[in-house]
Amino acid sequence: MEPQGEAYTIFAQSMDRTGYARGTLATREGLSAAVPPLDPRPLLTMEDMGMGGMGHDMAGMDHSQMGGMDNSGEMMSMDGADLPDSGTSSAPMDHSSMAGMDHSRMAGMPGMQSHPASETDNPLVDMQAMSVSPKLNDPGIGLRNNGRKVLTYADLKSRFEDPDGREPGRTIELHLTGHMEKFAWSFNGIKFSDAAPVLLKYGERLRITLINDTMMTHPIHLHGMWSDLEDENGNFMVRKHTIDVPPGTKRSYRVTADALGRWAYHCHLLYHMEMGMFREVRVEE
Repeated sequence: MEPQGEAYTIFAQSMDRTGYARGTLATREGLSAAVPPLDPRPLLTMEDMGMGGMGHDMAGMDHSQMGGMDNSGEMMSMDGADLPDSGTSSAPMDHSSMAGMDHSRMAGMPGMQSHPASETDNPLVDMQAMSVSPKLNDPGIGLRNNGRKVLTYADLKSRFEDPDGREPGRTIELHLTGHMEKFAWSFNGIKFSDAAPVLLKYGERLRITLINDTMMTHPIHLHGMWSDLEDENGNFMVRKHTIDVPPGTKRSYRVTADALGRWAYHCHLLYHMEMGMFREVRVEE
């Protein structure tokens, strides 16, 4: 955008829509532009949390533990179809009750996401996403169908081919986990103080797959090395420092372990990092 004389408002609102930051892009001092109203507060749907497309006919789910869930309104009519956008007519849920849902028997169902054993009966994990996808073209929670153009990862185009060119030799799968009421955050249900380092061999090309089992978006940053985002088919898309992982998504990227040493790997919401969503990555010969 190149200003033509008028002013433009740069507007950034908080996730809960309780406040905003405002800046002005102008060609001279003293110009200002209108400030838009805050958007409605977004509400997560089942699909947002990786539970979409599952229906309510799952024999493997222990529904007796779901007594605290608010199934009123349109939540009662879910049949696997696309749900309305967050902040519209989907009824809010009592998320605290999801800790009681028996997901263990669902992992073996066709199309259901598996989870590491470290998440099972873990007091630091209050939910698990069972139906995940990359959603690279999704504007995100509270940003869909709002009448504005919202840039997504699908809009990013690299100006160069995969700089490494090799196919990944192995895959490391990590789950982004947490407990909202305890404000505990971790990888695979294991907080940093209890976690072993992630070991990489110097020079190897590997794939890291992240699955978000929480109700919050996590921007994940690996220090010292690039993160080469992949599309749904495993093709190189674009090189990034940080990979944004919304709730209920599964995103993969390639890493070339070309920097010896000990590196930080963490959620860039720093209060999540401080509470345990942090790992040490060691690159060794």
